[in-house]
Amino acid sequence: MYPRQIPETRPVARLAYAACVWIVLAVWLLPVFAIMLTALRTLEDVMAGNYWGWPDRINLWGNLVAVFTQTDMLRYFLNSLIITLPSTALVLILSTMTGYVLARHRFPGATLLFATFIAGNFMPQQVFMIPVRDLMVSLGLYDTFGALIIFHVAFQTGFATLFMRNFIAALPNELFQAARAEGASPGQVLVQIVVPLVRPALAALSILLFTFIWNDYFWAIVLTQTDAVKPVTAGLANLRGEWASSWNVISAATLFVAIPPVVMFFLMQRHFVAGLTMGAVKG
Repeated sequence: MYPRQIPETRPVARLAYAACVWIVLAVWLLPVFAIMLTALRTLEDVMAGNYWGWPDRINLWGNLVAVFTQTDMLRYFLNSLIITLPSTALVLILSTMTGYVLARHRFPGATLLFATFIAGNFMPQQVFMIPVRDLMVSLGLYDTFGALIIFHVAFQTGFATLFMRNFIAALPNELFQAARAEGASPGQVLVQIVVPLVRPALAALSILLFTFIWNDYFWAIVLTQTDAVKPVTAGLANLRGEWASSWNVISAATLFVAIPPVVMFFLMQRHFVAGLTMGAVKG
């Protein structure tokens, strides 16, 4: 059941609800605000314990320069792009093809196969840490881009297939009947009919996949060892010193790392909202 809307005849309840929303939003954004504030500080300001006060001197540019001159963050950034972009593209292709087959073709075991995709989403990925690592070592892929790409494609395809199958199943049957009557092959139906109609869903899914893969930290430290292949999440952890840490530089690097998912979301915001609401209204 969906929560009922608070009627306008209860202004106190509406005001209290709005106040609670703003309070929750402020608490949720508090860590982000702390990072942004720390990124403005100098190292002396951080060491002096001025964590929440206004910085004595704005040093954002100096911190950003330190990120690129004193650390390997640019290499980590490029590594993340090398891992995230092909992984996202492969998952989109595989999930669209699999979702189309499961939604529009009946064959023995289809329900069991779809249930397997769903069940895989409930398995915590951490339980596969040792088997996946041993598999990558035995294949000679440990500490390579291929290990992370293969893992993300394998483990994100289940969720993406569930996502795409539901969208494709909501398409009108008349479209597929007309395509078959015209002699279109299943591949032509997929490319010329299904893909154009589910573009909003693909846009929404691409944003989710990009964010999931870009922000992954656990598997970044399980399947990589050297700085040559580490993504930004593991690279940020390397910025911490053994005895002391330049938290102002780390905070500036964190803001830099957060730019690609944020930019991608705002560039595709219209498609993202359309994809999430696709099929919500019938008529």
